[in-house]
Amino acid sequence: MDVKVGAWKLNKMAIGIMLMIVTIAPPAAASPFIVVQSTTSTQNSGLLDTILPLFTQSSGVDVRVVAVGTGQAIRNAINGDGDVLLVHAKESEEEFVANGHGVERFDVMYNDFVLVGPANDPARVSSGNNIVAALAAIAESSAPFASRGDDSGTHKAEMRLWALTGVDATAASGKWYRETGSGMGATLNVGIGMKAYVLTDRATWIAFGNKGNYQIMVEGDDRLFNQYGVIMVNPARHDRVKAEYAQVFIDWLTGPAGQTAIGNFQIDGQKLFFPNATPE
Repeated sequence: MDVKVGAWKLNKMAIGIMLMIVTIAPPAAASPFIVVQSTTSTQNSGLLDTILPLFTQSSGVDVRVVAVGTGQAIRNAINGDGDVLLVHAKESEEEFVANGHGVERFDVMYNDFVLVGPANDPARVSSGNNIVAALAAIAESSAPFASRGDDSGTHKAEMRLWALTGVDATAASGKWYRETGSGMGATLNVGIGMKAYVLTDRATWIAFGNKGNYQIMVEGDDRLFNQYGVIMVNPARHDRVKAEYAQVFIDWLTGPAGQTAIGNFQIDGQKLFFPNATPE
């Protein structure tokens, strides 16, 4: 037999065997993962980027985050587009569970909202701790105010506060009251650009890098309290929910390891979130 022909036949056989091995070899198992519908504040602050790798390291479960406003996160969860809901609008969260979309709600952590504004403070609200009086002064002076206007947890809180003033701020939409329809970081950028007051969660404000001459004008009012909760999406409604992994995540987040990780998260020596879970 010609040496070249023999070598060609051997190579052909080797290739065939390799192809058979590739064909029959099972694919590598994909890493387990869950989808968490959460808020822009937990993502933009850097919290989730810091604590989720710790959870994955301990559990072997990856976490894929969809960071949107609370209202959109809840709608996504109602549609079954996620395994866990992590947001900050307690009344809406409790309604989500009561309507059968979620299994059970747990407190996770809290921080607060702050009103920020330009250093010249056209509505004269600085150094106060009465958010309702400050908003009323902004409306009376027609000083510009930038709202997220996106049904997020921050927007829901803002609407509750405007209701306490007796002012229908949305009636001034497009005038002194401007709705961005955007996330917190984008709204801060827009607000600073138009020299408007903005209600923001403190975590996003601390992490925000484009403060310019803006300062916290109002803080410390109990009505600015900002609670976060976690809920498993109801697997009885959506069979694609990974209930086992979702429960592992919730147990970790509300347990000692997750609560410690949240409490240890800081930027420039400042805590952004304060753990307060009370797991069963």
